[in-house]
Amino acid sequence: MTGATARFAGIAARRAAGAKGGIASICSAHPLVIEATLRHGARNGSDVLIEATCNQVNHEGGYTGMTPAAFRAFVETQAGRTGFPFDRLILGGDHLGPNPWKHLPAAEAMNKAAAMIDAYASAGFTKLHLDTSMACA
Repeated sequence: MTGATARFAGIAARRAAGAKGGIASICSAHPLVIEATLRHGARNGSDVLIEATCNQVNHEGGYTGMTPAAFRAFVETQAGRTGFPFDRLILGGDHLGPNPWKHLPAAEAMNKAAAMIDAYASAGFTKLHLDTSMACA
């Protein structure tokens, strides 16, 4: 079991045992939001889940200009600056699917979505929310 998988399993096990708790989770690529979240996690000794959407970050750069690997490096740099331990950081991709390319025919948009999801997985993101609910051209 990977570190992130073990932490997710631990959260589920604690909940099943009746314990209350949660995890700080944001979906943002804004540096101040990420910094504040990491500082909060460092102060409280808690895990942090930071997610990016397919529009923000993708294998073509998204509107932030970052690929999943570049976003990971950006977040890890912020974690280093805030004193947040890397082993408590969970990265996720949110609503990963053809949305950025929905103006294209479905087959083409889905091929791009598959390449994007591969880029997220290759960059070490462990929470992948797949979403193919949008209509394509």
